[in-house]
Amino acid sequence: MKIKICGLSRDEDIAYVNKVKPDYIGFVFAKSKRQVSFKQAQKLKQNLDKDIQAVGVFVDEKIDVIEELVKAQIIDMVQLHGHEDQDDIDQLRTKIHCPLIKAIRIQSSQDLQHYENIDYYLLDGAQPGSGQVFDWQCIQNLDKPFFLAGGISLDNIEEALKMPCWGIDVSSGVETEGVKDQKKIEELVRRVRNGCR
Repeated sequence: MKIKICGLSRDEDIAYVNKVKPDYIGFVFAKSKRQVSFKQAQKLKQNLDKDIQAVGVFVDEKIDVIEELVKAQIIDMVQLHGHEDQDDIDQLRTKIHCPLIKAIRIQSSQDLQHYENIDYYLLDGAQPGSGQVFDWQCIQNLDKPFFLAGGISLDNIEEALKMPCWGIDVSSGVETEGVKDQKKIEELVRRVRNGCR
């Protein structure tokens, strides 16, 4: 089970993840309380353990902005979390050569879509960033590996690990009062590593 800790924005956050080494971390470039600038992300990436891959999270971003971050090696993977369609994905693919994640907002099983030219899905609730869990029973018949996101925390991590997901994506679930909590990050990573199937 892969682990992605999303929404890192402070030097302390990098220190926390470097200690426990999740597989991925996320830098949010879209408007959000966790948003980072190009310069912030560049500085944070320089201090990130080389074994941890950085994912850039974008919402309906211009292709040239994403391309610049990839070429500058600030991010190792791209996560599209907006209304990007297949044409957008195909155009982006001509510009970047790194793994691509497409987020899908789930309210029911009818929301599941299939995209070409991506490597992973990320299944999130209808309100991304809200920390709310969607009905995981909606998950079925996906043609690519997926990250499970949306409201995963220490309270439900055992249930999440029972899902047929390739990885989990956690943000607010390892925060206290809106900032990353070292103890929660350490405990979540410990539980996932010990609970791998």
